[in-house]
Amino acid sequence: MNRKPIPDKFKQHAKIMKALAHPTRLFIMDELATRELCVCELTDMIGADISTVSKHLAVLKKAGLLKDRKEGPKVFYSLVVPCALNFFDCLDSVLKSG
Repeated sequence: MNRKPIPDKFKQHAKIMKALAHPTRLFIMDELATRELCVCELTDMIGADISTVSKHLAVLKKAGLLKDRKEGPKVFYSLVVPCALNFFDCLDSVLKSG
């Protein structure tokens, strides 16, 4: 049997989807849809300790979904590509159809 190799783009898609596959990270993405936020603001919103939130942010950043900038002691995060949130609309459609 001749198996066709899986193209790299699908591996990259899976990496991004894996990064999004956590409720806290989905929440972070949704909150960053309207404005950039510092880690301290996200920590307050989520109700988790700063190290946990920072780990979630690192996963999203490594997947290429977020960028950061430092301003004094604070680190601010924003979306690299806001169109990633269009995926949420598609998920909502799936939920409504089921």
